[in-house]
Amino acid sequence: MQILEKWSEAAITSLSFFWMALWAFIFGYILSSIIQVMVSRKEMRDLMGGDDLKSISTGTLFGFISSSCSFAALSTTRALFQKGATFAASMAYMLASTNLVIELGFVIAIFLGWQFVIGEYIGAVLLILIAWLFIYLTNPKSLIKQARENKPDDMNANESDGYKWSRLFSKEIWQKISQKYVMEWQMVWKDVLIGFTVAGIIYAFVPDAFFKWLFIGAGTENPDFWSVLQQTLVGPIAAFFTFIGSMGNIPLAAVLYGQGVAFAGVMAFIFSDMVVLPVLRINAKYYGWKMALFILMMLFTCLVITSLLLHYGFQIFDLLPNPKDWSSPAEQNHFKLNYNFFLNIGFLLISAYLFLTWRNAQSSHHHDHNKTMSWTDIVMNSLTILSGVWLAGGVLVKLVLN
Repeated sequence: MQILEKWSEAAITSLSFFWMALWAFIFGYILSSIIQVMVSRKEMRDLMGGDDLKSISTGTLFGFISSSCSFAALSTTRALFQKGATFAASMAYMLASTNLVIELGFVIAIFLGWQFVIGEYIGAVLLILIAWLFIYLTNPKSLIKQARENKPDDMNANESDGYKWSRLFSKEIWQKISQKYVMEWQMVWKDVLIGFTVAGIIYAFVPDAFFKWLFIGAGTENPDFWSVLQQTLVGPIAAFFTFIGSMGNIPLAAVLYGQGVAFAGVMAFIFSDMVVLPVLRINAKYYGWKMALFILMMLFTCLVITSLLLHYGFQIFDLLPNPKDWSSPAEQNHFKLNYNFFLNIGFLLISAYLFLTWRNAQSSHHHDHNKTMSWTDIVMNSLTILSGVWLAGGVLVKLVLN
């Protein structure tokens, strides 16, 4: 009976997490889709051919207006790199597109609070600058040359040239926006589903003692430097073995924070969306294993340094969040009739309009959906099905127990 109660608790927690963040997801992806359609990209890539501040800044801006999906970011990064952008500028794009995007800030604000939002955006800039310095100091010329020679034959040259903002409310533009919007969800919904499901399972089943064992010093009010360092190192190592992208790992980060993990450890976990196992494999396919391992080492080093700088920088200015002032999302009643409910309903209606617009546009085109699945796709599909069954079963158990 206790197992069934834990099951239902985990499922309801996962669903409440998602309901809590739903409007932010939709709002963020609408903004992201509008920016991607309206803002010109073609000229931007021409400005990324050097290792100077201008190229890094352009890559960062390009990333800011792009998708937050980790796997989409990898594909676009590869395209930029193979078509002339320098390695440093390409990495700036990749880090910005997964850490500096609008929708991510909304979700972090809901689950963790404003300090983490500030940490995310300042940290994204620090990540880019430190990665730029790392590349300059290590100077991996031979790896870059080998990676360029590893050019795939499936490059997609189709790019948006942008539109005048005066056309924003035209039917044609909103058809394009709806296409981008649906593509965003198609890329991330599995990560989101699995991430929220795992967050609920961890909250319900994993005891506090485990977190105190895994993250030394977790739960202490003022952990010493070595405890903070250990937690910062463990965060990305734990994230490496997940399949969760930049949006799906936020509820997991909230669970870690609720268990007493330090600000640096939580930020390191959030920044670790690009050091997960599937990303390593994709980078190996794009650039070869040597460059993929170099990127992994670079990102791991940079995110650890960035997280520590954020932690102690916030501490100097007395901006570190206090867990006592933080209310765990799992302990809140998310299904009551409040502003969150009406925001969700409103944005769901907008989402339905965009989906119908996309469907109407798609009905006039023939699309070939035959695609060879990689082992990552198979694993993700299997985990997605298991997550759906788990959540449905947990809700059913809840209804039966009540």
